[in-house]
Amino acid sequence: MKTVLITGGTGLLGSRLSQLLKTKGYRVTHLSRRRNLDATFPAYQWDIQKGEIETEALTQADYIITLAGAGIADRRWTAARKKLIIDSRVNGIRLIKKELEALNHHPKAIIGATATGYYGNAGSQLVDENASSGDDFLSESVREWEAAYDELATLNVRLPRIRVGIVLSTQGGALQKMLPTYKAGFGTYFGDGHQIYSWIHLDDICNIFIHAIENEEMTGIYNGVAPHPVSNKLLAKAIASAKNMNEVVLPAPAFVMKLVLGEMAAVVLSGSNISSKKIEATRFSFEHKEIVSALQDLLERKI
Repeated sequence: MKTVLITGGTGLLGSRLSQLLKTKGYRVTHLSRRRNLDATFPAYQWDIQKGEIETEALTQADYIITLAGAGIADRRWTAARKKLIIDSRVNGIRLIKKELEALNHHPKAIIGATATGYYGNAGSQLVDENASSGDDFLSESVREWEAAYDELATLNVRLPRIRVGIVLSTQGGALQKMLPTYKAGFGTYFGDGHQIYSWIHLDDICNIFIHAIENEEMTGIYNGVAPHPVSNKLLAKAIASAKNMNEVVLPAPAFVMKLVLGEMAAVVLSGSNISSKKIEATRFSFEHKEIVSALQDLLERKI
């Protein structure tokens, strides 16, 4: 039985990924702030600020998946929050590198999550993994994140990295935040609603990470997005369709979003039309390609 060690294993993506890996017969462990070896997924302790890891977690790992990092949209972007967003990712990766070198342990692969925020507000023009990055804070943070992954090359392990798009789930992320207004009979879109959301169903993004474990040819950067991005306004209408409601959607004006969220409003007011061709070329098959049917599945199964 192969062991997969996950950082950020209790987050939205990590929790579902852990479940799916277990179903496929993998042993799954987590790195966590608190040690709990009796948990469903045994948790070993690490402390990024102190530079400490329970090394048993690393020596047992056939594969490592790195998802850990302070939430991008959890709090307003003060200077301190921005530093934490970057440091929690970069320093965690560097700590793993340091300890693996000291242990002389070489897992079969380290699969890293980054984000499609790399592309900034690229608009409607289709962009792929070779496109240049944007010039906003999200782009900067992803550049530093990916540069830390580049440092892992000295370990001589396979290094697939997934730029994760807008993960759709009823349990967290953008969809969860959009759903409440529908109880009042209408949906909401942000700004003019024209910004492109390169979305992906929660199970599909988890399966991309599993595919990266099992496909030994995968290395380098791949976009983790569904084949058919939609505008934010069309997403709002698609949610109504999935819920069998009238497609009544109202705007949350951009100036209001900026007043409420400050610079963090860029998370919902910008977007990019991102290609999924490279991951599809690895023989990955999406279960959920169309937005309405993907939403119907998420709402029905409450995942």
